Amino acid sequence: MSGLGDGPLLRVEDLHVEFPTEDGVVHAVDGITYEVARGRTLGIVGESGSGKTVSSLTTLGLTRTQGARVSGRISFEGKDLVTLPDRELRAIRGNEIAMIFQDPLSSLHPFFQVGTQLIEAIRAHRDVSKAAARERAIELLGLVGIPDASRRVCEYPHEFSGGMRQRAMIAMALANEPKLLIADEPTTALDVTVQAQILALLESLQRELGMAIVIITHDLGVVAEMADDIAVMYAGRIVETASAKEMFAGPEHPYTWGLLKSVPSLSASRDVELVPISGQPPSLIRRPSGCHFHPRCPYAQPDHARIDPHLEPVSGNPAHHVACLLQSEQRKRLWAELAKGATPEQAREAVGLPAPETDLARTGA
Repeated sequence: MSGLGDGPLLRVEDLHVEFPTEDGVVHAVDGITYEVARGRTLGIVGESGSGKTVSSLTTLGLTRTQGARVSGRISFEGKDLVTLPDRELRAIRGNEIAMIFQDPLSSLHPFFQVGTQLIEAIRAHRDVSKAAARERAIELLGLVGIPDASRRVCEYPHEFSGGMRQRAMIAMALANEPKLLIADEPTTALDVTVQAQILALLESLQRELGMAIVIITHDLGVVAEMADDIAVMYAGRIVETASAKEMFAGPEHPYTWGLLKSVPSLSASRDVELVPISGQPPSLIRRPSGCHFHPRCPYAQPDHARIDPHLEPVSGNPAHHVACLLQSEQRKRLWAELAKGATPEQAREAVGLPAPETDLARTGA
């Protein structure tokens, strides 16, 4: 993920986020490292509960009030956001770094007009009159494709459709022209046509403003459309990183294979069956030993329950990293079989790997 200019805009290094509870410590984020270059888009992908949202909320300091224990470093233009005083962090939040939250209806206050909330976001960081802020709010609503913005600026969130509320949230996030935009599931609960419009809008605004984007999603179609680089998260960790082109052409982690094989493709034959990932994501309080994915992995070997893999460069490609205990040649052969339409069991047999001791695919667990 090479940056533009003088290095990455955002660099997260060995970030840990833990929440003490009565049942034990929740290891929500467990030592992740990634960077976002200026003007580029990083897609963070994974199932619900993998730590995607918590890592981004921590970037904005929004886990501080939840009693989180945070360690590591989040460097934004040379400033460590983990140790930055609250006052200085508030000056960055919503100004240089903005976030679009997952549910626009709950993110917008129902008792205030959309325009009033936009005006507040502008005046929180800009020394402008209320009239000037209102003109800017109308301009922003027009920018994100809301028709008749001068009238709709006086409407309340419940008067907007789901797609229009999401556009209003984007307008609010862009109010102060941030350098980094974090979009948390920006197309959830929207129909396919509106999803495409929102993604096209974000891409257009990125080109116009030159901002970096972190897009958090479980939808690989979204990252295929938008992302330059991809980080795959599982159980609080990043298990694979690569450029989007490399990730879709030659994924290296069994969890990434599972994500890719469990979504439909327009180019695939109608007879091709989707293959869901067996089992359930692990508890972040009582995580599996060794490789956290091994209880669900159709290719796991006995030592995978004892050895904890770390992100390492893929052979011959230092920009592609994977945390997997399978040998590089085994991974390439397995993916080649899966790409041809083989089931995980057929791929495993073709490569000559013995069945896991606990074969979730076979037992139906």
